[in-house]
Amino acid sequence: MLLTDQEKKSEHLSNIAAFYSGKLADGKGRNTFQQALAPDYDAQEIPEHLLGSSFGCGNPLAFSQIKEGETVLDLGSGAGLDLILAAEKTGPSGRVIGIDVSEDMIALAKSNCEQHGLRNVELHQGVIEHLPFPDQSVDWVISNCVINLSADKAAVFSEINRVLKPGGKLVISDMLAEDLPDWLHMHQDLLSACISGAVSEAAYLEFAGNSGLTALTVLDRMTYEDVVLKQLIKDELPVALDELSRQLGLSTDAMLDKAANELSGKVKAIKLYGEKPS
Repeated sequence: MLLTDQEKKSEHLSNIAAFYSGKLADGKGRNTFQQALAPDYDAQEIPEHLLGSSFGCGNPLAFSQIKEGETVLDLGSGAGLDLILAAEKTGPSGRVIGIDVSEDMIALAKSNCEQHGLRNVELHQGVIEHLPFPDQSVDWVISNCVINLSADKAAVFSEINRVLKPGGKLVISDMLAEDLPDWLHMHQDLLSACISGAVSEAAYLEFAGNSGLTALTVLDRMTYEDVVLKQLIKDELPVALDELSRQLGLSTDAMLDKAANELSGKVKAIKLYGEKPS
């Protein structure tokens, strides 16, 4: 039976939530090579208990100028690392809001924020394509390696523009990719790992610009080295590697080499800044 578009979107979101819940249960964040994926985090500022549940590709807060008393919305807030760092910037007079599709992530983020004694953080389970927040209600939108997962990126940026106050700003870290081979696009776990759902920089900027956001500026770019890509695939697909290798008629090592070779120079992380017109 063919699925409707809405059913496909629901299945897509369920798969992503299940993928990251499984990672949490295994204690397998990207801590083994987090510094290579997101080198702009200061290791000193990352709480030890968050290392095993971090799935970001950059530090959007490193390029923000969040002030005390402001309201910050984190799309795909995960285990709460960026919520904690944002709350330090806004101070107790500010407000930090996290939204995530995963019930397990929401529970973990709540626990982590409570451990840090934060009272100005609130958490919502939901989807970033339909934000449950009023128009013009936040000063900043941040996000870390999440929008690439969305099947409707145009809707995400439209929602960002809607909830930002006039003059509000966004800083997003995300993973982009150019001309991925078809076999990589079709692998669900690589989608959840932020690779196969990634679009080109030109397409990403077009989604953002069409929403009405302005002053769009790529603040930073980092193209991942082959060794990092190979490790990412190996870490994200420990169970599926053998099956994927069988489908391709290759040994596991040969499949990893093939993937790294075909991804070489094509996968990068960017930091994107933008504004809502005043």
